[in-house]
Amino acid sequence: AWISAISRIRIPNMALNSDEDFNRLIALIQAAQDEAVDSVMSCEPDRLVLGISAETFWDGLAASRSLKAHLHDRTGLPISMGAEACDAAFRALGIRRIAVVTPYQPVGDRNVQRFFEEAGFEVIRIKGLRCESPVKIAHVGEAQLRAALIELDGDDVDALVQVGTNLAMARLAGIAETWLAKPVIAINTAIYWHALRESGITDRIGGFGSLLERH
Repeated sequence: AWISAISRIRIPNMALNSDEDFNRLIALIQAAQDEAVDSVMSCEPDRLVLGISAETFWDGLAASRSLKAHLHDRTGLPISMGAEACDAAFRALGIRRIAVVTPYQPVGDRNVQRFFEEAGFEVIRIKGLRCESPVKIAHVGEAQLRAALIELDGDDVDALVQVGTNLAMARLAGIAETWLAKPVIAINTAIYWHALRESGITDRIGGFGSLLERH
């Protein structure tokens, strides 16, 4: 059995109407993160899974690795987090050229693109939904996400990727693979897959796409 405990990173449901707003949100996430990490450590976990993705892309590959090192130093645990999980998923699936959907303002999209390109992938297209608050991200429906996938798809991309852990796309990603005929990776699925595989858990799970089902 895999027993888990959850601690929330406490941030306000603030307005996100500009790059400046989004930069402030990232700063608030970074300030609140260590408190949440310290709180969850009382259950004596074997792995820390960071279920927020924006800051794992922020300032590129080197900064992402620095964040992982910080979390490891603070907890002594192996770490699974969004940016690295996507990187590992792409390599497992043989993906090089991607199209990305995000809930972010343009500054968030630029940081996502920077990370993926520094990690060795080609970002052909990226679409930010510019959600107006952290909670509004969770209100994006499957119809809007489906339209975004259709807009982003093309013969020039190997896979479509959704980032932003508050976007609910794990179920839709698995369905979308059947009509797009290519991998569609939801970041929450990638994080969960990474945590399982890096913990030696090899269960194949259907319904969420080829990553969890075949790798």
